[in-house]
Amino acid sequence: MGVEQFRIDGDRLLTEVKRLVAEGNVRRISIKQGDHTIAEFPLTVGVAGAVLAPWLAAVGAIAALVTDCSIVVERVDKPGA
Repeated sequence: MGVEQFRIDGDRLLTEVKRLVAEGNVRRISIKQGDHTIAEFPLTVGVAGAVLAPWLAAVGAIAALVTDCSIVVERVDKPGA
């Protein structure tokens, strides 16, 4: 499993989370501010849009409150990698 972390402004948070979910190989997304984890969203293969709607609404609310945060992404390893 690969893990990456990058800093992002709050106004781009929702767009970036949507992009990561669309990639399809993401197992978990955590949103941090400093050393504190603000939110953590476990994802599974084949997550439907209706299931994601509450999570995306929560990310939108978080984006309105934070100005500088980090996204930690855990990716599923590709077979044969």
